[in-house]
Amino acid sequence: MTEEMNTLQRIKLDLESSVGKKVKLRANRGRKRIVEAEGVIENTYPKIFVVKLDEGHSVKRMSYTYADVLTRTVELTVDDNIIGDFEAVNL
Repeated sequence: MTEEMNTLQRIKLDLESSVGKKVKLRANRGRKRIVEAEGVIENTYPKIFVVKLDEGHSVKRMSYTYADVLTRTVELTVDDNIIGDFEAVNL
């Protein structure tokens, strides 16, 4: 449980340091529906973060929890680095 909390805290810190940066988003919405978009991390909050999507999407903002990144329901790429991919760093 402690390791999971540390990982969630690291994800949150990575996202906080990426506010205002361009991101690539890939989200599994269930039933084989995958959303792929580009946008900007608009803000982070204690339990969620908000991504403002680029033009051309029917939805302007999407919010996700840090646990979504941990469970890989949501994949975020900032500057060619995948947020939450600590396994590759530890190798």
